[in-house]
Amino acid sequence: MKKGGRILEKHSNIQRSKRKLIILFIVLIITIFISFQLGRYPISPKMLFRSLFAIITNNTDTIPKEVLTVLLKIRVPRILSAILIGAALSMSGSSYQALFQNPMVSPDILGASQGAGFGAALGLLWYFSYQTTALMAFAIGLTAVFIAYMISTKFKVDRILGLVLSGMMVGSIFSSMISFIKLVADPDNTLPAITYWLMGSLASIRNADVKLVFIPILIGIVLTLSIRWKMNLLTMGEDEARSMGVNTKMTRIIIVFASTLMTAACVSVSGMIGWVGLVIPHFARMVVGNDYRYVLPASGLIGAIFLLIVDNLARNLTTAEIPLGILTSFVGAPLFIYLILKRGYD
Repeated sequence: MKKGGRILEKHSNIQRSKRKLIILFIVLIITIFISFQLGRYPISPKMLFRSLFAIITNNTDTIPKEVLTVLLKIRVPRILSAILIGAALSMSGSSYQALFQNPMVSPDILGASQGAGFGAALGLLWYFSYQTTALMAFAIGLTAVFIAYMISTKFKVDRILGLVLSGMMVGSIFSSMISFIKLVADPDNTLPAITYWLMGSLASIRNADVKLVFIPILIGIVLTLSIRWKMNLLTMGEDEARSMGVNTKMTRIIIVFASTLMTAACVSVSGMIGWVGLVIPHFARMVVGNDYRYVLPASGLIGAIFLLIVDNLARNLTTAEIPLGILTSFVGAPLFIYLILKRGYD
């Protein structure tokens, strides 16, 4: 009877988690719909429906040109990028928290954000085009994590600890190089551009940027979701996971590769947006429990909703747009304090 009761309870929890994911998806759709309406040029719900229907049916003659311009060239790329970046950072953070068995880990633990930040700062210093700067940031972000991973292979005893220490060292080196670039940059022109970019923003996102980050983020999400059941075993320790048939080395490589792809792609076009990958996975676990089969998709959905809301605040609170990094820190830090006070961490 007890075994049958446990099976029924497990089945009930699974069904409950699935329903919560559906609810989160509906909330995301509603948030997207509201986001399309908000901005310096407000669009009524009726006009939004008309415009979207006209775009889908390729019959836009009856829609004002300014509405089409705002929707297609400004809000569509911005909303899509907020969804992709919010989901990617949250899922990266959730994956790393499973890999390192540590709830305080964020996507920049291995130096991807610092490497990408250095690449962008270097591109701005050398007056490269926006696309070239983004590609340089993406490439150096990947390189930073590759260096950290190769250093970690020299640790013979605790590979996970070696990975963390290597990431801290590499991240510190790239952070110092960013500081050096800011020191030598033109204080009247280049330095403000570098400083603003590093604070994170979606203000200059265009359709080309969405295309640039879509493929690496999609690859990262697919890879991460394909091994989410193995993350449940990793949280019990590598020895336990190996005893249950999991190739821990390959799983670790996939997690690091997928999370790096997503993080570097995000930072390359949006700058450094903190706290999303640290805080959102905790909320996901509060909503659906600790099963990573549901924690990962929940993290992606909540992260997308969160960044959409924060971006709406960034572009509507004041006349001058507020960098996203400021708002995510302002919102994320108190939320994290609330989580600690409510749940506590041993």
